[in-house]
Amino acid sequence: PPPPPAAPAAIPNPAVAATRLLIYHADIRLKTPTLSRATARLDSLVRRSSGYLSAASETHADGEWRQETTIRVPPRQFQSLLTGLAGLGTVEEKKLSTDDVTAEHADVAARLQAKRSVERQYTALLSKAQKIKDILDIEEKLGEVRETIEATESRLKTLNDEVAYATITLTLYQPITQNMPDAPVVSLGSRTVEAFYGGWQLLISLLLGVLNLWPLVLGASITGWWLWRRRQANRQPPRPTPTVAA
Repeated sequence: PPPPPAAPAAIPNPAVAATRLLIYHADIRLKTPTLSRATARLDSLVRRSSGYLSAASETHADGEWRQETTIRVPPRQFQSLLTGLAGLGTVEEKKLSTDDVTAEHADVAARLQAKRSVERQYTALLSKAQKIKDILDIEEKLGEVRETIEATESRLKTLNDEVAYATITLTLYQPITQNMPDAPVVSLGSRTVEAFYGGWQLLISLLLGVLNLWPLVLGASITGWWLWRRRQANRQPPRPTPTVAA
């Protein structure tokens, strides 16, 4: 089969090298006295920032009415939206991060360009192949190259999306007051019945405990009876010795 074509060397792009590609991310946890009102204000803030909500969930657990939201916003509106979100309640936790993916983006784009060039060369070889074996070998290589192209395109698309929109993970929660039930009032009659029942249970437990010891009681009784018989036998007067007449 013909040898696989060599991938062309990647040519650096000065425009790409001069532009920094940054991914912004923030994690914020806010406490608010009224979650429904804060949620309405949140929707207004996101719309004014040209962003959108990509995911949202709401739960009632651990004494909290909690809403978790993922917000996507253009990087130029990132800081202003963070300032607006801080006005929804009390900021209890805030984490910010920035990832520079300039080098990775350039590398992925260069690899994608190289793989597409290889794909074109394999396609040209396939159109000229005459032998069945050569055709099968080229098709196998072409399939591997196209799988790599699909994976590389997917990664490049993800990088472009993360650079185009910053991500804010927001947790809003409202404390829920849990009323403790009043302690029940126990009457004298109820306490008397409970005391009688407790005493009866104690008596039953003692009787059952004695019954569980019956082998020891029986053994002690037999031993005592045997010792008593032996003592009685030792107390009997000696029998007179009969005399023999001369």
